[in-house]
Amino acid sequence: MKITAPISTPAEVEPLVRAGARELYCGVVPPDWIQRFNTSGVNRRVFGNLNGYADLERVVEKAHALDADVFLVLNAQQYGEQHLDALTEIGARFRSIGGNAAIVADISLIASLAANVPDLAIHVSSVATCRNVESARFFAGLGASRIILPRDVTVAEISAITTELPELEIEAFVLNDGCVFEEGTCHTVHLPMNKGGPICIDNYQFEYQSAGGGQPHERALRRLEQNDLDYKRWLWYRFGNGFSVAPNGYPWGPCGTCAMPAMHAAGVHSVKIAGREGASERKIKSVELVAQVLRRIEAGESEEKVREFAVGLRGAPGHCASGYMCYYPEVRSRAVVGEVEAKVEVPA
Repeated sequence: MKITAPISTPAEVEPLVRAGARELYCGVVPPDWIQRFNTSGVNRRVFGNLNGYADLERVVEKAHALDADVFLVLNAQQYGEQHLDALTEIGARFRSIGGNAAIVADISLIASLAANVPDLAIHVSSVATCRNVESARFFAGLGASRIILPRDVTVAEISAITTELPELEIEAFVLNDGCVFEEGTCHTVHLPMNKGGPICIDNYQFEYQSAGGGQPHERALRRLEQNDLDYKRWLWYRFGNGFSVAPNGYPWGPCGTCAMPAMHAAGVHSVKIAGREGASERKIKSVELVAQVLRRIEAGESEEKVREFAVGLRGAPGHCASGYMCYYPEVRSRAVVGEVEAKVEVPA
């Protein structure tokens, strides 16, 4: 099982590979794309992209020298017909400099790349929401060699796909960046907070009224207010615990490290660390954290021992016990659940 990590600059390649990543993924916004379409929307991230083809070439060269692969993100849900030729040209150019695979969600682009750049591997983005055997079989029929599963699949569903389609590589999320809604049906971009932020974390203010007018009864109002607080707490966890880090520098936020032994046993090819737009240090510490867990698995430790180790890495098991951070809550460590209750003050 390999670790797949995000990059946004050539300078990140070596430290991420040294930390344990064997696969790197990145986006790029070519200058000719902006001139042609008057937008930077080549993929679903406005920020966190390489500056151009020169950077992309340096990334591929550095990664291959360290025996790591590079994948290019072209993962909007849909592109216009006028974009397909340009995107196929980007894919062809990426392949010509040694790029290994394109991460794609749009079916038309998958078909175009398969037909016109047949030696460029196609990885189906999680944005395509492929989450069962028949969907995976469909994409494999289009020419995909890997499926990146959405964040909300279960380990049992992962195992069903790997069992039925062993020739298809499966990649699953393991750390950072939760998606509150279903990312495959979200048509927004992730704007910076001074531009309004992602729509899913807008800080709406509510004023409750009863159906007949006026204030709700006090008991009902208390329950509504508690529901708002619970939702806010859940959002805080899903968006990286306020992008905070443990004292040892490991990032808090959505996590699936407890499920790594089960995913390894199921034949998952790669575990994905999210966050192309994150700081370099956060990416490096993320890879280091996941790599420590992976080494325990490869050394043959029991699932429960690995889970206990994963929970202890950041020194605050209360976060894990909350269940709010878990990509795969069905496999949370029994050593934590029921013994530790999270007591976390969520910022206003």
